[in-house]
Amino acid sequence: MSNANLLLAANTIWVVVAAILRMFMQAGFASLEAGLTTMKNAAHTAGKHVLTFGVCSPVYWEVGFGSAFGDGNTLLGTHGVAPSVDSLLAVGKAPYSFFTTVPGAAGYFFEVVFAGVSLAIVWGAMAERAKLWVYFVFGAAFTLIYSVTSHWVWGGGWLFGLGMQDFAGSTVVHYQGALAALAGALLLGPRIGKFDGRRGNPIPGHNIPYAVLGTLILWFGWFGFNPGSTLGVVTGDRVGFFAYVALTTNLAAAAGALSGAVTAWLVLRKPDISMMLNGVLAALVAVTAASGFVAPWAAVVIGLVSGVIAVVGVLAVERIGIDDPIGAVAVHGVSGVWGTVATGLFAVPALAATLKTGRGGFVYTGSLHQVWVQLLGLAAVGAFTFSASFGCLWTMKRLWGIRVEEETETAGLDVSEHGMWGYPEFYIPVPGGYGTESHGHLVAPTHPEARPAPSVEEPEAEAA
Repeated sequence: MSNANLLLAANTIWVVVAAILRMFMQAGFASLEAGLTTMKNAAHTAGKHVLTFGVCSPVYWEVGFGSAFGDGNTLLGTHGVAPSVDSLLAVGKAPYSFFTTVPGAAGYFFEVVFAGVSLAIVWGAMAERAKLWVYFVFGAAFTLIYSVTSHWVWGGGWLFGLGMQDFAGSTVVHYQGALAALAGALLLGPRIGKFDGRRGNPIPGHNIPYAVLGTLILWFGWFGFNPGSTLGVVTGDRVGFFAYVALTTNLAAAAGALSGAVTAWLVLRKPDISMMLNGVLAALVAVTAASGFVAPWAAVVIGLVSGVIAVVGVLAVERIGIDDPIGAVAVHGVSGVWGTVATGLFAVPALAATLKTGRGGFVYTGSLHQVWVQLLGLAAVGAFTFSASFGCLWTMKRLWGIRVEEETETAGLDVSEHGMWGYPEFYIPVPGGYGTESHGHLVAPTHPEARPAPSVEEPEAEAA
């Protein structure tokens, strides 16, 4: 086997492993969102993350991948729709000339999990009150919206030509997802009881350990997210550059954890655990654009600022009357903006040259050129994504309605939408379960959310 084929094999193995790590992030999102929402919606909230890939995978294969990375013009990829076997096995050839280090199939697998992550962000802000069918329809629509701006920034589009620096998706994945999430939250309105006048009422998550586990899984998966975006084991003239990207990613996340905890301690008088988790995630979001471009000290600065954004941003979003159960708008949106701009400030000229993207940042060059390019990208992606997402959801709302009925929301989407509970022992008698004589000699469920099943009859044996 030639050296070229050995390198191709090593690149393909690395990219596929990185894609698997990123796919595992859906388990993190499922645990995080289920933990930060109420018990009566736990199964629904977690289960929709399986649906995420069920929807976006075929849509991205049929249309999205070609729109994002197919050969075309500066606005849209126009080739590679429903790709053939030959197209997916080729390397660096039409219709996917963009992928010069791995076959088209590896490129598809790596990129479709990006689309899935962006879609998962949307669901977080719409949690506990959106109809199930909305996930199918808007999931397909958003996959296409996402693909257009992916082409602009990554696939040889006009922002790519200007030198916009977004190493792994602070803008493309996180900022986009947050904008669609904001559109959904605005059109759905707040959950029942969330706001009393202008005051926000806390609706605590039912399982903080789940949220902690989800955050740790996401932190782990991010080592596929950012380092995998090298798309190979050699970057420019640097072998193993992905290890450096892993280092900056980890430093930012660690700084975000500390900053989030300390900021919450100062602002809320207690080191709120959920805010610490948001600090980690906000830092990971921000360093996603910068991880291949910045020095370690800058990664720490990016993480520290992100922790503050996570706390102040979540509180500010609630203060203006937007109900965002997991803080997607602040954590993925505001921090995504910060990370994109910070790249323009802190990009090391030598690393920009290695990645052959844009110029050095303001701190090193004294020029604001790269900052202006970053801001232009944010403005363009933001205008397109928010207007397209809002228009799509608004049309769906006017035609069919996107929010569940009040009684459905009150009962919980687990039983109303799926005919089951995430925690059945808290709601129905289960032999030996919670609330029975054989479990602590209790005769009735005592959990504050426990209530009789609204539409499910008890089995005859239990009724007897």
